[in-house]
Amino acid sequence: MKTKILIVTGDGGESYETLYALHRFAEAGYEPVLAAPSARRLHLVIHDFEPGWDTYIERPGYAAEAQLTIGEAQVADYAAILLLGGRAPEYLRNHAPLLDLVRQFHDQGRWVFAICHGIQILVTAGLAPNRCLTCYEHVRAEVEMGGGTWDHAQAVRDGRLVTAQTWQSHPEFYRLVFGCLAEAA
Repeated sequence: MKTKILIVTGDGGESYETLYALHRFAEAGYEPVLAAPSARRLHLVIHDFEPGWDTYIERPGYAAEAQLTIGEAQVADYAAILLLGGRAPEYLRNHAPLLDLVRQFHDQGRWVFAICHGIQILVTAGLAPNRCLTCYEHVRAEVEMGGGTWDHAQAVRDGRLVTAQTWQSHPEFYRLVFGCLAEAA
């Protein structure tokens, strides 16, 4: 069984989603590896919901160290890939090496996990058609335009894809994620 999990984000990635993933996988005995366009300290953000706002607000968040570049990641080394949210997917979905990597994970039957805006990468990689997916509600149109069906559930599994709405979905999302990883074991 592969025990490494590739976690992908970049500058503007959601701080809480990043740290939660790193800690949760480590706690469960997996080796989380953080990848970004460049291997360096990343500037992460906090997206929060404030009463009276129609959308989330953004504040500076904790930083995290990307251990390797997306281009250095090899699918064979990992059990799964996790595409985090925040603002990073807005530009990462245009990063050809990442799109190719996500497709490789999918084509090789490995787990592909995405939370919040991470769905933008999954959709751009062409993995949405005929799939039931969830994500932050204001990204729903991208799922539907990409050929997928949006579900209002906090977390959804469709085959080897697991998606979640926001960091508020962590309990439901990680129950599915660890259930999937246990199946592989």
